[in-house]
Amino acid sequence: MLLDGKRAVVTGASRGIGRAVAEALRNAGAWVIGTRTAAATDPDPACQEWLEADFSDLEQLRACADRVRAAGADILINNAGINKVAPFEAIDPQDFLRIQQVNVLAPLLLCQAVIPAMKLKGWGRIVNVSSIFGKVSRAQRGPYSASKFALDGMTVALAAEHSGHGILANSVAPGFIDTDLTRRVLGDAGIAAVLANVPIGRLGNVAEIARLILWLAGPENTYICGQNIAIDGGFTRV
Repeated sequence: MLLDGKRAVVTGASRGIGRAVAEALRNAGAWVIGTRTAAATDPDPACQEWLEADFSDLEQLRACADRVRAAGADILINNAGINKVAPFEAIDPQDFLRIQQVNVLAPLLLCQAVIPAMKLKGWGRIVNVSSIFGKVSRAQRGPYSASKFALDGMTVALAAEHSGHGILANSVAPGFIDTDLTRRVLGDAGIAAVLANVPIGRLGNVAEIARLILWLAGPENTYICGQNIAIDGGFTRV
């Protein structure tokens, strides 16, 4: 299988995009270690191993990074993220810092954790899950857009420094994806309004995001690095 013998870490793997990515990697033969914020009530087959950590808690985040470092991962997918909308003048500094810690600092520490083993092997793949709001923005997305633009910049810097070691780092920027969260936040009327600006005329689905990430994270990707690839039905280009 494509990823036989590879060890992959996927953050936020218990649901949505992260879960679809974890399942795709596992189906391709990887040993998948997923992170989640709380223990599952039943055994969860999406990953062979689970790490429990709330990335908004710095102590838990550092402990998770230590465990990831010990795992000697070949592939890292930084998917976990949080958001809180607010008018710009009403942004709470603590909310802003919490979003940056989960969406930017956590990927930084996890990248630092996997790079030594990847350098020794001369091979590694890192995919940071950004957002269309790391390419464009809209009202009340100040902290979230700040975090996703920062994640993209960090990805470019990572590629500049480590692609020569065989470590290819990229970002993926999903658009409006059909998840329970999207439907709960937007509702039917909000989704209809969004789709009026999506040329392809529908929401994306998590399997489409997972397929792109699987390719970027695998051995077939040999020359793409430092990119921020939108998968958004044309939203950010038309």
